[in-house]
Amino acid sequence: MSMEGARIMPNYSPKEFRALTWHDATPAFATGTDSPRAYLERCLETIAAREPVVQAWVVRNEAGAREAADASTARWKAGQPLSPIDGMPLGVKDLLETRDMPTQMGCKAYEGNFPRRDNAAIWALRGAGAVVLGKTVTTELGGVHPGPTTNPFDSTRTPGGSSSGSAAAVGARMVPATIGTQVAGSIIRPASYCGNFALKPTQGAINRGERQATSMSTHGPHAGSLEDMWQVAIEIARRAGGDPGRLGLFGPSTTPQARKPMTLAVMEAEGWALMDAASQAAFETLIERIRAAGVTVLRRGDHPMIETFERALQGVQALTGAITAWENHWAIRNLIATGGPDGVSRRGQSVVTNAEKWTPEDYRAALLRREELRAHHAALAPVVEALIAPASPGVAPPWSPDVPGEPLAPRPTGDAVYNTPSSALGAPVVTSPMTAVGGMPMGIQLVGQPHTDAAMTAIARWMVGTIEPVIA
Repeated sequence: MSMEGARIMPNYSPKEFRALTWHDATPAFATGTDSPRAYLERCLETIAAREPVVQAWVVRNEAGAREAADASTARWKAGQPLSPIDGMPLGVKDLLETRDMPTQMGCKAYEGNFPRRDNAAIWALRGAGAVVLGKTVTTELGGVHPGPTTNPFDSTRTPGGSSSGSAAAVGARMVPATIGTQVAGSIIRPASYCGNFALKPTQGAINRGERQATSMSTHGPHAGSLEDMWQVAIEIARRAGGDPGRLGLFGPSTTPQARKPMTLAVMEAEGWALMDAASQAAFETLIERIRAAGVTVLRRGDHPMIETFERALQGVQALTGAITAWENHWAIRNLIATGGPDGVSRRGQSVVTNAEKWTPEDYRAALLRREELRAHHAALAPVVEALIAPASPGVAPPWSPDVPGEPLAPRPTGDAVYNTPSSALGAPVVTSPMTAVGGMPMGIQLVGQPHTDAAMTAIARWMVGTIEPVIA
């Protein structure tokens, strides 16, 4: 598949595409036939070739990355790597603070912001020897106002948001892994659109550092393989733990072994009615292949508790949006007050407008509604091992910049309708690139009970290793 040019005819296939990976490169570092520095240079070559179109990066510290890669090379040569990801080049979403690069959050009001400190997760990654190569594009403040990044498989389409650059950098084979964040759908949806593996962990399972303001935000890795995805997550958790008062990520020090599930349940949610026929058909074909492998897959009509849960999911997208707007609107109001109205986009300003219609009583009612939904999900634990669903309601939609004087597109980075359920639930999600529709990726997600991150990774590993991907 040609990766050059401003227009790429989409012909992605999960059977043929080979993502950039790290775990299978490290044996050569130990023998000296390859090195982290040489690996980094190959990444930089890919970035130079693809970045003019993909535009995944805000800023890169190439000199610092080379210095860190040289130090890693010496450790591998001495047989003393700090961890299995020692030397891995990583991109970090530009919402997270980094001591050596500015943190501008895709927002004019933050231009030039350079706090010169590391987010807890970034501190942990450096302690594991990872090479923090640069900051990847985020939508404005992690919301819905898009940045310049394009989809790595078709530059006329969105990469998703808000972890736009993180997903696109992995999909474009620029780096083997990146760090994204999610409040509604910002890890899993762009992973679906860009053909990545990704983990949205249990709420609070990875220490968010300074980003504690919203009750549903999480950090999580995008990667070209499940092995790299898990290793990045667990190396952070082993050093920085979880959020204050939270238990942190549970699981083995290496990727969980593949495990065939006994029973899964399809989660239709609000997104089912929004899917096009081809995407629905691709998902149904995958479900039939999973059934043929001996797994019981239940639907909402097969068990009353699944039906009750599905009914409880109605309205969850609006619920998550309203909760997040309420939690964010003071910070955005302050940005507008100090940086002027031009410092925040019209989309960003609308968050304040909408949130100010609420009262503390409205917010309290929304939290109670969320707790009810979580109780319905917890009741499914004896019934199914995981929920399975599309990770997005189809492939990445076309993307184009806003036109002055024209109405703003309501969802310029795609629809998070299949991601808001897990965000509201605080549940772990693993998405895998198991389907392609019309030459573009569409991920499949597994949603588990809290603290089953490792179990979801194990089931995903079984699925990827056993079930033939679907190409529609």
